Formats: sequence, structure tokens, C-alpha cells
Amino acid sequence: MLKLDGTDGNRFYSWLLKPGTYIVGRKSECDFCIPHRTVSREHATIEVEAAREELFLTDQGSHNGTFVNGERITRRVRVHPGDAVMFGQAEFRIGAADESGASSPTMPRTQLAAEDPRNSVFLSIDEALKPLPQRVVDQPELLPTLFEMAKMLGLTEPQETLLNRSLNMIAKVIPAERLAVLFVSDDDQVYTAACLYPGEGDPGELTLSRTIVQQIMTNQSATLISNPQDDPRFAEQKSIIMSQLKSALAVPLFDEGKVLGILYADTSDSRQPYTDEHLRVMAAFGNILASRLLNYQLLNEREEKRLIDRELQRASAIQKALLVTGPPAFPGYCVHAFQEQSRSVGGDLYDMCMLADGRLLFMVADVSGKGMGAALLMSNILASFRILYDASPFDLQAAVERVSQQLYAYSAPGDFATLFAGLLDPADGQVRYINAGHNPPLVVRSDGEVETLPASGVMIGAFDFGAWEEGIITLSEGDLLYIFSDGVTEAEREGEQYGDERMQQLVVDSRALTSEQIAATLMKDINGFMGDAPRSDDITMLLVQREV
Repeated sequence: MLKLDGTDGNRFYSWLLKPGTYIVGRKSECDFCIPHRTVSREHATIEVEAAREELFLTDQGSHNGTFVNGERITRRVRVHPGDAVMFGQAEFRIGAADESGASSPTMPRTQLAAEDPRNSVFLSIDEALKPLPQRVVDQPELLPTLFEMAKMLGLTEPQETLLNRSLNMIAKVIPAERLAVLFVSDDDQVYTAACLYPGEGDPGELTLSRTIVQQIMTNQSATLISNPQDDPRFAEQKSIIMSQLKSALAVPLFDEGKVLGILYADTSDSRQPYTDEHLRVMAAFGNILASRLLNYQLLNEREEKRLIDRELQRASAIQKALLVTGPPAFPGYCVHAFQEQSRSVGGDLYDMCMLADGRLLFMVADVSGKGMGAALLMSNILASFRILYDASPFDLQAAVERVSQQLYAYSAPGDFATLFAGLLDPADGQVRYINAGHNPPLVVRSDGEVETLPASGVMIGAFDFGAWEEGIITLSEGDLLYIFSDGVTEAEREGEQYGDERMQQLVVDSRALTSEQIAATLMKDINGFMGDAPRSDDITMLLVQREV
């Protein structure tokens, strides 16, 4: 029977491939689930034919591709035992379930013992990497092997191939029953990423003490373990007794201030016990290997950032499409909305809609938080209000209460929004409004007098209760209603904010301009005030001006 063994860098997987068809993907419903960012929801299909135990692999249009022995597949292909398979960046190998020894090494989770061998020596990585004694350097295989490993820094082969090649090189210099590269997952589980048995057969389960792993990972210490059988605390550790270990080495794969894993070797040959010199040679190999592993990590991080950037661009386009592109035709009034986001996606929203009864509904809201979470909340609020626009007659107070209750029921604590919403009757210029904890809008009269519209209730979604009073104003000819988010007044430069007073004065001075021109004048002044200072919040404005 065949099997599929591998790792996504966080955990180890081993699946038997009985006759049948299997879906491999990130989705939990898949037969073989690999929850890695580079694996598509339904990434590939594996077919195992019962008659001749043949195995076929088909990519399901995955984003990051399916690879067999380093080559991306675009059609149904047959795979064989020993083939390397990659789903995105998750690395696997086809093997036989009953194989053992060097023909198909498995990658078991490494066991951690509670106690430590008494005959352990810890060296700091700086000490372990000091120049080797001349008698060690003169070993015929050492320098050629070091040079051969150094060449790998420029290769682009899969990580699994790199690790296996490295262990084969190290085996030329370090006598060992077993060589392994170990990684530590996010949940502090140690697992074997690659393993080589230069001797005959499998020496048994690999066991390391928790303290040794901690010393290596936290303190960057290289470790020499001599004669673990002599320690009575390990009398019950069957894996060590079975393998008859006499000596072991463990060094950190250390680069750029980070421990990326552990390079491990052990032997049962009492004629060649490990010494400090073996430990230093092992540390030199580990240092080269770590440099290449760091490159893989940086490539993964770059790919992850590229995927996140692409998702943000898509989310930004969706969010912009949710907003109205221009005001509805509304004779006798000049209406304009403006928004500038500080990030790809934001939490400010505005909306304008001509209701069936001829009134203009408009609103501005500012969602708590920033980024993707605020953007999702913003789209939820906007969709909730728009469902209610067709109600006849439309009741502003009832709509605010209903959306607030829905937001409170289906969002996390701390998710809320400030809101200003108004209904304008074109016949007489009357505006009925609700201010749910929002920045008080300005009503600028034609003669320059200014009124503010303070909050008439709490933020929406903050509590499971709420009462909002409707206010009423009337816009006469030449009057302006200016609604804004706090990104305007809180625009900051070197600790100084743009402020309400400066904003209000500029709006009053510009009241003879059109709504669009007033918004442009404000943004020019805000940009001049901020200079090169980074934008920390979204800026949203909505202006309703009654024409003369």
C-alpha cells in the first residue's frame, strides 16, 4: 500500500493511500486537509487504482500550483513511490507503507522526554562556531563537503530536496546511525522535517529532552550528549535502549538572530563517541544550512505579503464599488460626497439615495477600528440600511434602531459605529436627522452664521438598547449642511491636530463655492497642514447645499 508523507512547515502529515479518489486542499471538508496559506481550498485530486496500485495526481486549478519532482503539472499525471510532490509550498513524498530503512525514511513527530541526560554539554553558538583546530580541518572530506554545501545557497530546489542532500553530505564527515533536521511548530511540537539512516535499518524513535530543545531554541546552544544509557533516569526510555545510543549531537540552525530548527545526529558506535570537535563541525554545517533555510522563510514571507496585498486590492475594489459614485439628481440642491482612505480598506462610509416619496436620504458613518475588520463592519452596516430603503413609508428612527440591534447581535463587543443620517424634503428644505454619537455636523447659513447638530443618542451597535431623538432643521437658499468624519479634525502633524476651529472657519469662508469646490478647498488645506506626515485615519465629507 502507498502512503503520502510530508509537512507544511507547521505540522507533519502521513496518509495511507487506499484505492479510491481523494481531494487535497485547505478546506476542512477535503479528504486530506492541509491548512496552509499556499494551498487552495480544493487544490488537487489523488486517484489510486486498485487493480495495479497505480497512483494519479491532477491539479484542480490551484493558485500556487501542484509540482511533481519540481515540475508544475497541468494535466493528470502518474506518480510513483519516491516522487516528491508539492501542493503550493507544502512538501510531500510518495512512499510504501511497509518500507523501512534508507529506502523510504519516515518523518515521525519527535518525542520530548521530561528529564535530561546527565552527560550533556552545552556550548553557545558563538563558541561552537569558533575556528576549527587544524587537525580537524585537515580531514580529507571536510573542506570539500563544506564547499559543496555552500554551493546550495544559490540553488532553487524544493526545501525537502535541499534537506535530504544536506544530510547525505554531512554523513560523509559525521559518523552517525541517524541524521535529522527538526523543526518546531507554532504549538511547540517538534517534528522531523528530514531524516537519513546512513547505517543499517531504523535506529528507532527519536527522543530529545524538553530542556535540551529549550536550550537550543531559546539560548542558541549546541549540545553534545554522551552515553545516555548511563543515566538511570533514562532506563525506561525504550527508544534509547532499543537503539543502543552511545552519543548524540544537536545544534541550532541559526541565522539572522533566529533559530530555524535543529540539526541532529546520533551513533551507537562506542569506538567513535562524539567529541567537542564533532560538535563544532556539526555547528559549521548547521550554520550553512540555516542560511539557506532563512532564504526559504523570506521567500515564504514575500509570497504571503504578495497574497495579502492582492487580497487587500480586491477588498479595496469591492469596498469602493459599494459606495455611490455620484449623488442622485436633486433639483435645487448641490450634493457632494468625498472620501480618502488612509489604508487600502477603511471603516468610513457614506450613502445617498432618492426614496420613493421624493425625499433624499443621506448618511455618514465611522466604524470603530481600522483595516479589514472595520471594512467588513462598514459593508454590513451599509447593506443593512439599504435593505430598508424600500420601506414605505421610510422611518428614519426605526431604521437606525433596527440596524443598531442587528449590529449588536452579530458583531463582537467593541464593534460599533458613529452615524449621522438625514432625510431632506426638497419642497421646503426641511431635514429630519439623527446623530448617533457622530461628530456634530455644521449648518452654515448664507450670512455666515454657524449651527452645530450635536449627538441625539449613542453609537449604533454599542448596546442592546438605544433611543435616538430626531432633530429638525431647515435649509434656506444659500445654506450649507457639512457632515464629516473625525479624520478631518484629527489630521495630525507633529502632535498638532487640524482641529474644529480651523475646519469651521474654512467652511464659512468658502460657503459661496459649490459643494464640490468646498470639499476640494478643505482637502488642499488639510494636505498642506499635514505635509509629509502619514495619514492615520480615513477622511469622509458629505455636503448638502441649497442653491440660491
